[in-house]
Amino acid sequence: MQPIDSDTFVGVDRSVRRERSNGSYKILVIDDQPLARRGLALTIESEDDLRVCCECGCAEQVMQDVDSRTPDLAVVDLSLGTGAGMDVIRTLHISKPNMPILVISAHDDPLHAAHAMRAGARGYLSRSEDAETVVVAIRRLLRGGVFVSDALNEKLLLGLASDPDALFLSPPEVLSRRELQVFELTGRGLSTSDIAGRLKVSVKTIESYRHRIKTKLHLHSATELVQHAVRWVDGERGL
Repeated sequence: MQPIDSDTFVGVDRSVRRERSNGSYKILVIDDQPLARRGLALTIESEDDLRVCCECGCAEQVMQDVDSRTPDLAVVDLSLGTGAGMDVIRTLHISKPNMPILVISAHDDPLHAAHAMRAGARGYLSRSEDAETVVVAIRRLLRGGVFVSDALNEKLLLGLASDPDALFLSPPEVLSRRELQVFELTGRGLSTSDIAGRLKVSVKTIESYRHRIKTKLHLHSATELVQHAVRWVDGERGL
């Protein structure tokens, strides 16, 4: 075993790793929780042909490390402390379109998975998955494939079967600017009267917007609208 690599700088944890051959794949781990980040790194480092080239605890450091360390794959925690998980995925995908991104998330639901995949991720795993599944997902992505856990894949397929548009129609693609404002404020927990006051229009006008939003997003009740809006807002924040 090689000596400990102890070089560090602000915002990044250069953790202990075993040096391997030049043929090993370099993995970037992005997670704001040190214990979770170290656990992922140890899982990856247990494989002879995989090594962690860098660990990031904040979104601001990501692109610097991508450029300097040239990773072959990035593992991204969707729930970064700054709420920038989804933004990190989009930025990585735009700047490095050929680098696969595997998302690890506490949200085991089709809507978050669909948003992450639309943003550029090629894999999506729940935090409840075991270490073996993480390694299988990484290898699948490195071979050019995609990976979603079996349980989540079933939910995605069921969602498509019941409503083909629901998971893949993004609100910004189908809603007008004002409808999107109402939808976002609904997801942030504001009531109809609160939204009316914020936008300086009548409650009746907001109710009309909400009706049109439900129609465009194939939602069937006020409860579904609120739930969908909350999930969308959380997904945009990367929560």
